[in-house]
Amino acid sequence: MVEYLVSMMRRRSLLLFLLVSSAPFCFAGDADLYPKLPCEAPVYNSFAFCDTSLPIANRARALVSLLTLQEKIQQLSNTAAAVPRLGLPAFEWWSESLHGIASNGPGVAFYGSVRAATEFPQVILSAAAYNRTLWGAMARAIAVEARAMYNVGQAGLTYWAPNINIFRDPRWGRGQETPGEDPLLAAEFAVEYVKGLQGEYDTGDADGSSLMLSACCKHYTAYDLDRWDNYTRYIFNAQVNEQDMEDTYQPPFESCVKEGHASCLMCAYNQVNGVPACARADLLDKARKEWGFKGYVTSDCDAVGIIYEDQKYTSSPEDSIADVLKAGMDINCGTYLPRHTESAIRSGKAQEEDIDRALLNLFSVQLRLGIFDGKGAKKQYGHLGPDNLCTKEHRDLALEAVRQGIVLLKNAKDFLPLRKHEVNSVAIIGPGGTDTTVYGGDYTGIPCNPTSILEGIRSYVPRATFAAGCIDVPCQTMDGFDEAFAIAKDAEIVVVVAGLNLTEETEDLDRYSLLLPGKQMELIRAIGNISKKPLILVLTGGGPIDVSFAKEDPLVSSILWLGYPGEVGGQALAEVLFGDVNPGGRLPVMWYPESFTRIPMTDMNMRADPSRDYPGRTYRFYTGKQVYDFGYGLSYSKYSYKFLYVPEKITVSQSSAKDHIKSKPPHIVATKVVSTCEDVKFHVKISVFNNGHMEGSHTVLLFYRPKTSIRGAPRKQLIGFERARIRANEAAEVDILVDPCKHFSFADVQGQRILPLGTHVLMLEDLERELVIETEEFSVQNKKIEDKLGGYLVTWYPDSLTDVPMNDMSMRVDPSRGHPSHTFYTENGILIWMC
Repeated sequence: MVEYLVSMMRRRSLLLFLLVSSAPFCFAGDADLYPKLPCEAPVYNSFAFCDTSLPIANRARALVSLLTLQEKIQQLSNTAAAVPRLGLPAFEWWSESLHGIASNGPGVAFYGSVRAATEFPQVILSAAAYNRTLWGAMARAIAVEARAMYNVGQAGLTYWAPNINIFRDPRWGRGQETPGEDPLLAAEFAVEYVKGLQGEYDTGDADGSSLMLSACCKHYTAYDLDRWDNYTRYIFNAQVNEQDMEDTYQPPFESCVKEGHASCLMCAYNQVNGVPACARADLLDKARKEWGFKGYVTSDCDAVGIIYEDQKYTSSPEDSIADVLKAGMDINCGTYLPRHTESAIRSGKAQEEDIDRALLNLFSVQLRLGIFDGKGAKKQYGHLGPDNLCTKEHRDLALEAVRQGIVLLKNAKDFLPLRKHEVNSVAIIGPGGTDTTVYGGDYTGIPCNPTSILEGIRSYVPRATFAAGCIDVPCQTMDGFDEAFAIAKDAEIVVVVAGLNLTEETEDLDRYSLLLPGKQMELIRAIGNISKKPLILVLTGGGPIDVSFAKEDPLVSSILWLGYPGEVGGQALAEVLFGDVNPGGRLPVMWYPESFTRIPMTDMNMRADPSRDYPGRTYRFYTGKQVYDFGYGLSYSKYSYKFLYVPEKITVSQSSAKDHIKSKPPHIVATKVVSTCEDVKFHVKISVFNNGHMEGSHTVLLFYRPKTSIRGAPRKQLIGFERARIRANEAAEVDILVDPCKHFSFADVQGQRILPLGTHVLMLEDLERELVIETEEFSVQNKKIEDKLGGYLVTWYPDSLTDVPMNDMSMRVDPSRGHPSHTFYTENGILIWMC
């Protein structure tokens, strides 16, 4: 504990140092000495790095060649030092924009001409909308506000968002920042966010395209524990097997790079299988060489210092510097590299070439941002300013995001929606009823004009009263209960706002319990016993909550999950309660029962292991009881589905017969040897009918599972989703693209992607449709070999045939003694042969 406190004090001191010593904007220093932009005429525009006709790589190399060793080293911090002799101002790399411009870090300041920015809903709630278009639009709006703040010196150009780690454990305090527990959902969100924030100008070409802003996918990788039990993120060693790494932890980062073309990756605090994440050369090489990453790699803040100071992984600061630079990290959030790199070079542990490589990546991103373009640097976005923040357009977008994200979890006897002309009085109980600071979640800035739940409901029913009930969200005492009882008895409708806030879950704070904090449950039950009608329960927070008691309690009519809704949460909730909006959000994470907390948060395994009573994690592998499933969400309408088109059979080609038959039955093929992955993609066409009396914005979730049980395969897997607005008593058609090599595959124990052959099942809630995947070389339908191929045939057997004695000369199958036959060998109904 002492070591932990010392570590925390040191990190807080670092943050304080950065906030105090850095200018609050991207360019620091005396305006008379340091130009606000590089390459300003007439003195500083003659350098080769200022020549916009040259390729970016050439310009970056030209700049690096002009720097002294000491000047190079001073560029390796998030607060990169000025180089006055070259006309280079200081540059601040650390700004945050998770769900709006945030005040975390020294790159953003809310004083000056800009005092607020649009506060969009926290990511976990936006993810519940399952709407790619919406995610991209929010990221573009954030980019506009960020560029506007940059133009008046109050923000930077490089933003360390999004957080795309998998919400692996429901207790994780930062799960709220993520798109949830599903790799596909997280990957799709990452792509839309990055493209929107960076301006979608990056096409992934060799030199890198221009950027509106730089987005950073974090935290690479397997980071999903902050502080639990005796473990902290600074010292935690995430033990991850190759199977889970490949099909759970890595897919969001791969998509972020390959499809989103992110210009930054942040390596995490934790170790991954015994090696600090920022020193994992294999992981960083994978991003650059296999995924095509073109950008810079930053450490999390002080993540280099802890390698020696806390983790004791190295024997000196210089060894830490050498390890991360040689692994491929480019910049350190903090001061560790500027303080120790020179001695690392003098000792021969690091070389100047390591620094040059890092600087080429850093300057390339700055060049793509256009800040070295002299007078042209502000042309494209120079018109943006304070009037582009807190606009009606952005507020309406934030409102739409909350409308689409709110999840209706219970609605007994269709209690909702309320009829505003029939409701005379409403009591709102709970601190979150009026405290709008609850609505932001972490990584927030200053909202423009927040609307509380009380204000939202009063716009429908003027006679709305409020009592906190609990004096704060932790609710450790019953002080305030009596006041809540008094207004609950008099009101026609009672709304109780309960759940979580940042006192329960946030960065550096994980939960121990999944139950409601303190005495919140007691308050809800007591109010239910005295209210005139069953109460409405509204839950705030990002993490799953075990509200089994309320789910089953007839005195609780309805449950809605509001997440962290941002500045317009109160208005959106009121619109849903009174039926102006038909809820259609779906949970992006499964809600576990309290009994799950017996599982150590440190166990990174995704798949269930009955031998040690381990139930697995997330809806894909969890085998235990649940409160609400992933993708759960009700509506005021009832929807029905019909498959309009699903192919009956998919045939894939492969480039290597040997690779094809490596594995034992059930028959599988390694996706890396499938030569027709692009050709076998297909569209599933679905008809969705709204059987209700209200128009609805409905989320269609398409899942898949293999028909037969295959060891290691997910129980089910999300493979596509679309959002459709459907009028009452009408239908809409939805089209979902399916990539079998991507969506139907999973990793084997060696971390190799494999595609099961045979029958697969597509699922739309209770509706199922089967299709068959086979190869050109193999028929999984037990056809005769002569119908497929002529000529000389040799059967290739799986290893399991070695159980049959070699001296058994029988050729035909004999089930009575377990003899499978020779030449025409079958297992699990699948014919296995090779020519």
